[in-house]
Amino acid sequence: MMNFEELKKLAHDTRTEVLEMCIKAGTGHVTSSMSSVEVLISLYFGGLVNVRPEEPKWSGRDRVIISKGQCSPLIYSVLSTKGFFPKDWLNGFAQKDGHFGVHLQNSVPGVELTTGALGHGLGVAAGVALAAKMNRDLHMVYCLLGDGELYEGSIWESAMFAAHNQLNNLVVIVDRNFLATTDFTENMMALEPLDQKFESFGFNVVTVDGHNIESLIQSMSGLRNRKSRKPTVIIAETTKGAGIPSLSHNPVMHGVPPKGTQEINQARKDLAKGSI
Repeated sequence: MMNFEELKKLAHDTRTEVLEMCIKAGTGHVTSSMSSVEVLISLYFGGLVNVRPEEPKWSGRDRVIISKGQCSPLIYSVLSTKGFFPKDWLNGFAQKDGHFGVHLQNSVPGVELTTGALGHGLGVAAGVALAAKMNRDLHMVYCLLGDGELYEGSIWESAMFAAHNQLNNLVVIVDRNFLATTDFTENMMALEPLDQKFESFGFNVVTVDGHNIESLIQSMSGLRNRKSRKPTVIIAETTKGAGIPSLSHNPVMHGVPPKGTQEINQARKDLAKGSI
């Protein structure tokens, strides 16, 4: 397993790769990807997730379900670094002859579920977790949610289902960047107090700095021991566009890369500074 400094460097390199993928394609959800970088780096390179890149459908693998499928550039970058497919596939992101488009698709090795339409990932994850318990399989199920999709009623129906069935093999991670598609979440429809909402639905709740790899790993490292019968939610407080201040905290930048020489150069300059 990498040490924390190596993981931080990998997070920075991943941000750079994602930005350049989207600039080349002229499309892609840059800011949505940037907020989840440390979460995915922690899962795949911090000793949390058991997978076999050379055997993507290995029956004993942990299932990682990315409900916020708009951050597909990040997932593709992470999976390629992990060894699920060659790096040169990334050159064809959202290209006519490429292996994948703008939203996440399960035809790509390492991707469990095609997503992009929001609100479905947790229901699938809960069903997969229940099946694992019924079959006495020991793998974990991780589900990454965007906070904007918490407006979907299907999320809370699935949360009730998960708690009722004591799915202690389910770990939900909320990318809490406080921005939805068009505005800040607390302006559109307040989600706070989010921790209390999940607690009332029967979850163990942990709130962490979503850009602190050490805290993320610590928050999830003991969950495989099943000390509680409850499902767990990690509320990872993040910044949409983290690492690129010129794109951050700006609803207008949802779903688009920087465009034009000035915007692109500024984004690259921001990222080169290496600070969140």
